[in-house]
Amino acid sequence: MFDIKNLYKRAKARNKTIIFPEAGFSDRVIEAAKFLQKKNICKVILVGDESSLIIRDKSLVKFTIMNPKTCPLRPKLVKHLYSKRKDKGMTMQEAEELASDPYYFATLLVDIGVADGMVAGVEDSTARAIRPALQIIKTAKKDVRASSSVLIFGKNEFLKDKTLLLSDCGLNENPTSEVLVTIANQTVETGKILGLDEMNVAFLSYSTKGSAKGEDVDKVRVASEKFSRPAVVSDGELQLDAALRPEVCAHKAPNSPVKGNANILIFPDLNSGNMTYKAMQMLGGVKAIGPIVQGLKKPVNDISRACSVEDIVIISAITALQAKETK
Repeated sequence: MFDIKNLYKRAKARNKTIIFPEAGFSDRVIEAAKFLQKKNICKVILVGDESSLIIRDKSLVKFTIMNPKTCPLRPKLVKHLYSKRKDKGMTMQEAEELASDPYYFATLLVDIGVADGMVAGVEDSTARAIRPALQIIKTAKKDVRASSSVLIFGKNEFLKDKTLLLSDCGLNENPTSEVLVTIANQTVETGKILGLDEMNVAFLSYSTKGSAKGEDVDKVRVASEKFSRPAVVSDGELQLDAALRPEVCAHKAPNSPVKGNANILIFPDLNSGNMTYKAMQMLGGVKAIGPIVQGLKKPVNDISRACSVEDIVIISAITALQAKETK
C-alpha cells in the first residue's frame, strides 16, 4: 500500500511553499490548505481577496493571502510576464490583464521564486490550470514536452496493495514513439520522487507481442525498443491484462521481463490513458491522484475536479517533493 504518512513526512522535511490560485472560490482548497498548514506538510499561499476570505473563515487570518489586484509585487509580475511572452506577440496591456488572472498570477509567483510550486484544477479544466505554466515556467529541457501521470493506489481484489503510475493521462493527445519514450522517462523520475522501490514499465497496446497489426501497434513497439533505463524493467507492446496479471503474461508473453508485474503503464494516447484512470477510480474504488505534471522547470500540478480534500493534500505533498532543493 502506498505510504501516505511517509509522503507527508518527506514533504514536511522539504519545508516548501505551495500556492493555490483557486482559494478565493473553492471550499475544498481552503480545507486542504488548513490541513497542510496545521500538519506543517508545507507552507501555504492562498490567492484571493483577503477581506472576503477572512470573513468566510476567520482562521485564515493566520495564512499568507495574496490578491492579484493589490499585491505589491504586481508591477514586477507584469513586467516578468511581458518579458516572457513579448516574442509571442503579447502586449504590455495584455500582460496587465493576465496578471490579474489567479492562475497566471500564481504561476508567475512560482516562476520568480516566491512559491516553490502550485496546485490547481480543483475548480477548472486542465488547460486552464496548466497553460500558464507551459507558457511561463516551461519545460526543464528545451524541445522536450511536458507530460503527466496519475498515481493509483488503494486496496481492491485486483490491485491488492499495488501502487501504479499511469501516463500520459492529461497532456499529450497522440504522442509519437519518441514522445512515448520521453513520457516513460519522466514517469520513472516521478516514481523516484514518490519513493517507488521497484519500477516495471509496460508500453500498452491492444496487441501483445504481435497478436495484432497496425500503425498504433508499431508506434508502441518502437517506443518500447527505444526505451532503456538502468535498473528499470520494461517491455511492450503489451495488453493491459498481460502487463498486470502474471498468469496472463505467462500465457500471452512468456518471455516478457515484466512478467505481469508492471507498475508504470505507458498508454498509446490520451484517450486510453484518461479513460482508464477514471474507470479505475470510479469502478475499482481506488485513489487516483493527479494529473501530476512532469518535465517542467518548477512544479505546477493539476488535479481532477472530482477530487476530495485529501486528494488535494496528497498532490500538494507531491508538489513539495518535486520542488528542487534551493542552494
